[in-house]
Amino acid sequence: MDIQYIKCVIWDLDNTLWKGILLEDSSVTVNKKVLNTIVELDKRGILNSIASRNNYDDAWKKLEELGISKYFVFPEINMGNKSDSILRISSNLNLSLDSFAFIDDQDYELAEVLSVCPEVLCIKMDEKFSVLDKQEFIPRFITSDSHKRRELYQNEIKRNLYKQSRCKNELAFLRSLNLKIGIKRATVDDLKRIEELTIRTHQMNSTGITYSYEDLCKMIENPQYIVLITEMSDSFGEYGKIGVTLIEVKESKYIIKLHLMSCRVISRGVGNIVLIDVMKRIQNSDISLYADYQKTERNKNMYLAYKLIGFREKRTNGSYVLFEYDKSIIHDYPSYVVVVSDW
Repeated sequence: MDIQYIKCVIWDLDNTLWKGILLEDSSVTVNKKVLNTIVELDKRGILNSIASRNNYDDAWKKLEELGISKYFVFPEINMGNKSDSILRISSNLNLSLDSFAFIDDQDYELAEVLSVCPEVLCIKMDEKFSVLDKQEFIPRFITSDSHKRRELYQNEIKRNLYKQSRCKNELAFLRSLNLKIGIKRATVDDLKRIEELTIRTHQMNSTGITYSYEDLCKMIENPQYIVLITEMSDSFGEYGKIGVTLIEVKESKYIIKLHLMSCRVISRGVGNIVLIDVMKRIQNSDISLYADYQKTERNKNMYLAYKLIGFREKRTNGSYVLFEYDKSIIHDYPSYVVVVSDW
């Protein structure tokens, strides 16, 4: 059975993250075992957030006093239901509920969350609490992108605040970002991140197929395959390695066996840039371009992306579609992005 890896842990505060109840005693102290867990999860690229019934200003001030506020993205500190808080965190992070764990000391709170969000892994905080050795919390690889994951999301929060305060519309916002995208052939140094992306990315993933590090090693050394990695940056910082495209090379044809793009960047309107780049490469040649699509529970948007950009269904078999690119449809890169293609 495949392991459902946890991408974000949501913490309660009172008698969980810290010892005591803040509304009753402002001198609460941090639970060192929990703090060590949070720091280690952060190193592994697993995000941390908060769902707590507390006064926001008081709780956040205490987190700052303890020197740990930096570890939490999109915290929900309010008097509402914790299931509602978790749903908002899921929406803000654009992550599915089955990639979350929720940790609380109260059976009632755990049951309330499970009743609304049964996909969430709920864990009770007690004296035996430990998650670091559980398989769901141990990524196969810890990459440079893993170490930066929290920072990447926090940069996204800064972008959104800037957008709300400074930009009149979406296009003006995108033009102000100074977006840069690099597309290159993958090297051995990229392969751990590529495997991680195939495991973590579900919505914008053309087939849902997971490739192992060993499979990818063979592919980058095989002239019958082109493995592309995509990186992105803007005025606020790096997004890291955000896309993978795997092309099988046959006589007079390219077949895109896998195309995926991190959900973090879809709102930037860059999901089709790599496809456009490949299309440009074969536009004035005798090469035909095809793409595999395998329907999964989450990747309908990838089907629509292929259709909208100029691919037509050539053959279908149940949930499988073989697309063919119509060369009469020509696209250019979005005007607000600088693309450096080096493959």
